Amino acid sequence: MEKIFKTTIAGREFTVKTGLIGQFANGAALVSYGDTTVLSTATASKQPREGIDFFPLSVDFEEKMYAVGKIPGGFLKREGRPGEKAILTSRVIDRPIRPLFPKDLRNDVSVNNLVMSVDPDCSPEIAAMLGTSIAIAISDIPWKGPIGGVVLGLIDGKTIINPTLEQREKSQMYVTLAGTLTKICMVEAGANEVPDDVMLNAIAEGHEEIKKICEFINSIVAEIGKPKFTYESADVPEEVFAAVKEFAWDKMREAVLAVDKEVRDAKVDALQAEIAAMLEEKEEGLSSWAADAVYKLEKKVVRDYLFREHKRVDGRALDEIRPLSAAVDVIPRVHGSAYFQRGQTQVMNICTLAPLAEAQKMEGIDEQTTKRYIHHYNMPGYSTGEAKPSRSPGRREIGHGALAERSLIPVLPSEEEFPYAIRTVSEITMSNGSTSQGSVCASTLSLMAAGVPIKRPVAGISSGLIVNENDDNDFLVFMDIQGIEDFFGDMDFKVAGTTEGITSIQVDIKVEGLSLDIIREAFAMTHKGRLQIINDVILPCIPEPRKELSPYAPRIISMQIPVDKIREVIGSGGKVINKIIADTGADINIEDDGKLYISTPDMEAADKAQKIINGIISDPEVGEEFDGVVTRLMDFGAFVEFLPGKEGLVHISKMAWNRVEKVEDVLHEGDQVHVKLIEIDSQGRLNLSIRDCLPKPEGYVEEEPRRREGRPNRERRNGGFNGNRNRRDHGDFKPEDNDDGSDRKGRRIEF
Repeated sequence: MEKIFKTTIAGREFTVKTGLIGQFANGAALVSYGDTTVLSTATASKQPREGIDFFPLSVDFEEKMYAVGKIPGGFLKREGRPGEKAILTSRVIDRPIRPLFPKDLRNDVSVNNLVMSVDPDCSPEIAAMLGTSIAIAISDIPWKGPIGGVVLGLIDGKTIINPTLEQREKSQMYVTLAGTLTKICMVEAGANEVPDDVMLNAIAEGHEEIKKICEFINSIVAEIGKPKFTYESADVPEEVFAAVKEFAWDKMREAVLAVDKEVRDAKVDALQAEIAAMLEEKEEGLSSWAADAVYKLEKKVVRDYLFREHKRVDGRALDEIRPLSAAVDVIPRVHGSAYFQRGQTQVMNICTLAPLAEAQKMEGIDEQTTKRYIHHYNMPGYSTGEAKPSRSPGRREIGHGALAERSLIPVLPSEEEFPYAIRTVSEITMSNGSTSQGSVCASTLSLMAAGVPIKRPVAGISSGLIVNENDDNDFLVFMDIQGIEDFFGDMDFKVAGTTEGITSIQVDIKVEGLSLDIIREAFAMTHKGRLQIINDVILPCIPEPRKELSPYAPRIISMQIPVDKIREVIGSGGKVINKIIADTGADINIEDDGKLYISTPDMEAADKAQKIINGIISDPEVGEEFDGVVTRLMDFGAFVEFLPGKEGLVHISKMAWNRVEKVEDVLHEGDQVHVKLIEIDSQGRLNLSIRDCLPKPEGYVEEEPRRREGRPNRERRNGGFNGNRNRRDHGDFKPEDNDDGSDRKGRRIEF
C-alpha cells in the first residue's frame, strides 16, 4: 500500500512515497525535493558471498538525460558508463552509509539512485542521499542509520542551507554534509579560501538541519520499517583470535615498528606464516583464519601504540609530518612538471596548457557544460609493489583527481587573465598514505613551474583519529597518516588550503560519526600542517609562478572583437580566417560573444595574426598606409587587398608621379605594394594611392586629367571600391550579378 510522507527542508517541500514503486527491493522510496525526483532502492542478497574478507556494498547514482529534457549525444543515443559527476555523487553517498553497516556482514548490498527529473534549485545529490537513507532504514537490511544530508553555501558571511542555483553561483563554498542524530558522518567541500572557524560554524549549523531530517526519517521507519534480518557473522571466532593474541601480541608489536613500509610488511608476512602454522598445529583447518586474525591483531597493536602510548610505528610525534622534499622541472619539454614526496608517498605531476577550445565538454544533468581546469590522478600497481596491469581509472582514482582539482580551482587566474585550458596529471610513483593530498602539493608546484599565475600556493595534509571503543568522547587526533594508520585508524580527514583559508575537505571515517570537538581539533592540526608544507617546502622550491611560459607551451593572445565584425573575420565559408591561419600558422578560435583567442608557440606568428585581425575589425582612416597585394588589373587601375577581405582601387593616375600609359607597365597580379588610403567616397568605396607613399619629384607639375579617346570622361567613374569582395554595394553592380564580376548569364561586367 502506498504511503506518502512530507516535510520541509530549507523552505522547500520534501516528499517521500513508498509501497508502490520498486516493491521487489528490500527497501524503496520515490523522493521529491521541489521538482527533483529520485527513485532510491536498497537490495540485499539472500546469502553471503563466499571467499571475501570485506563487506560488498555498491552504490550507484544514475543520471538520465530525460531528467533535464535532453536526448543523449553519440551514435547510440542512450546513456553509457557513469560520468564523472555521477561517480563522485556515488562516492559521496557511499562514505556516510558504509560505516553504519555491520563490519562482519558479507551479503551483497546494492543501492541504486535513479534520477528521474531535476529542479536546478534542488540538488539531486541531496535527494539521492536522503532517498538512500530512507530506503535502507525502512528495509530489513541491518544498519545503524538513518543519516541526513544537506549542502552548505556561504554568502556574505552567512551560511545557506541547500542554496538555490542562483545562490550557488554567488556562494564562497559548496559543502556536502552528512550526519546522524548525534554525529557528523561525512564532509565533502570545495571552498574559496574559507577560514577554518567559518567552516566549522557552518558545519555546526548544517548538523542542526540534519537532526531534523533524521527525526523525520525515524518517524517513517516507526510506521513502515521492516524488522532487520539476521545473518551469519564472518568475524574471526573469538577463541581463535584469543589464541592468536596470546601467541603473537608481543611479536606483532615488534614487527610493526619500522619506518620503511617494505620492512614492516615483510615482518608481518613472516609472522602470519608463523601464526598459520601454530593454528594448523592446534587444529586442522584453523589456519584458514590466519589472514583475518593477523589483520585484526595488527589493527589492535597499532591502535594500542597510538592511543595508549602516543607512539607511532615510524617513531614520529603525533603532530609531526614525515620527511618532505620537492623539485620542479623534473621532466623535459613538458609545459610544467614537479615532484613531491612525503615519507614514502611520492607524486610526479605534469602540467599542460592549451587553448580554451580544448576545455573539456560536459554532458550531464547539471548546468556545467565545460571544464577549463582538469586534474587526473593515476595510481598504478607498482606504486604499492603490486604486480597488476594498468586499467582505466576506477572510482577511487576519479575521486582523488576531483579532490585535487577542487582544491586548486579557487587560486587559478580567470580566463581573462590567463586564457588557457589547463590539465595537470598526478602520477603516483610510490604510495604509503595520503596520495591525494600529495597530488595537491605536486599540482601547485607544477602549475607555478608552468607559469600559471595562481593567487597563492595550495597544500594538502590529512589527519587521523583513534576513538576509545568504550567511550566516544575519548579520542586522539594525529597528523599526516601513513598507510598503516589509514587502514587501522578511524578517520582520514583531508584538508587542502592556502595561508588564507580552506579550499577543499574530504572526510572518510570508519566509525559511526565525528563530534564537533574532533572536527575542531582536526582543523587545527591540518591548518598547522599545510602552513608548514607551504613555508618549508613549496615556497623554497619555487617562490612564485614563473613569468615566462615554457618554450613548448602555446602563446595565446585574447581579443574582444565587435560581434558584428565576426562575420568579416571568418569570411565567406571561412575563407578569411583560414587564410590567416595558413599565413601565420596560428590557431584561432572565436566565441559567439566576440571573444577571440590566437594560439601558437611562436609569439611572432601570434602578433602577426593579431595585427591582421585588428586590420579587419578596424575601420581604416584616410591618411593611413598599408602593405597590400595586387589582386586584379583593370584598364583604369588595379585593385589592391590591403587588409584581409578589404580591397581598394589604385587609379592609374595614382600609381606613380610620372604618367603611366598602361597599368601592366608598372603592376602585375600578386605584386606587393605599399599604399595610402586617400579617399572614402560617399558610397563607402576605398580609393588608394601608391604615389602618395613616394617622395614627390622636385618641380613636379600636376597634369590635366586624361580623357580616354572616343569615350566620355570616366576619371571618377568607378574610381573606388567599397572594400568588400562581394561587390553588391558597388555603383554598377546589379542584384543578379555574381561574385566574380559576371552577371547571371556569365557575361563580364566592365568597370
